[in-house]
Amino acid sequence: MWQVIGQNRAVSLLQRSLEMDSLAHAYLFIGPAHVGKMTLALNLAQALNCEAAEPPCGECASCQKISSAKHADIQIIGLSRDGDSLETTPRMEISIDQIRQVQHSVSLPPFEGKHKVFIIDGAELLSIEAANCLLKTLEEPVGKVAFILLTTNERLLPATVVSRCQRVELLPLAVTEVEAALNRGWGIEPQKAKLLARLSHGCLGWAVATALDQHLLEQRAERLDELLDIITADCEERFAYAAQLATRFNQNRGLVQERLDLWLDWWRDLMLVKVGLSDTITNVDRLVMLTDMARGYSLAQIKSFIDSIRAAGKQLKQNANPRLVLEVLMLSVPEVERHDVGNHAAQVEVNYG
Repeated sequence: MWQVIGQNRAVSLLQRSLEMDSLAHAYLFIGPAHVGKMTLALNLAQALNCEAAEPPCGECASCQKISSAKHADIQIIGLSRDGDSLETTPRMEISIDQIRQVQHSVSLPPFEGKHKVFIIDGAELLSIEAANCLLKTLEEPVGKVAFILLTTNERLLPATVVSRCQRVELLPLAVTEVEAALNRGWGIEPQKAKLLARLSHGCLGWAVATALDQHLLEQRAERLDELLDIITADCEERFAYAAQLATRFNQNRGLVQERLDLWLDWWRDLMLVKVGLSDTITNVDRLVMLTDMARGYSLAQIKSFIDSIRAAGKQLKQNANPRLVLEVLMLSVPEVERHDVGNHAAQVEVNYG
């Protein structure tokens, strides 16, 4: 049974290839984080090694071993340290040594299953040397061996590697699909499921993880409050915040991008409220605050700052000076025109905890 939800087109393609015995030797699964790429990759690995008449059954010994990460012929390659106790800093890229280990394993027959499957998680993080090394392996396919590359952005991969793989795109789910899945599959109460479905941007994996870890919603609330404090702060406080974010950027770029995404969602919600589309906002638990805050800005101000957030994200991806980029963003925060939103802590909020 295919466990990935809402990816019928991708599942149908793989199912048809299995039935016709025409699977490619390498696949490239493309889609945003938490959309289901790893789930689909593991399902395909199960299907290739399943002992039942209609794979993947999810019940046989092989399927069970794969789901519990105990199958000798299924390897996941990513930013792990490969058990190297001497390495004290996290990897920033998938190394050529990791791919060389894969090459060695490819040359050996399956140990306990029908097929060997190598899943490269975050393929866009392959170093140049690792990508070239992998390319040689993809150019000389071996029977009973399959590669599945997972990526959020295929443009960060060498075109030569992409061309050796069959492309499978996984699209974000509709909000209603995520909400229904949370209700049915995980028993999440309707109000919380509605919030998580909006916040997930169609990525069910994120919604499930957040539903199971209350700390993630609490962390989001803290970051939203931080965002609102900065909106009403003076220039000195905003510049101090920019310096703090720039330091974090040098340590973990993903955390800063999450902040920008949070800002983008908030100001997009303000725009939707401003034009009378409150039913489509992301932060549904902050509707009262958003409605009150939207009165203080013109539509032009809101649109202009949304453009500034997007520009900052683009510049950071192009390796611009993070502190300078973030300081310019802080200077772009619009001033309230007519309505004081400083006392946001006193606003009425709905508790979705």
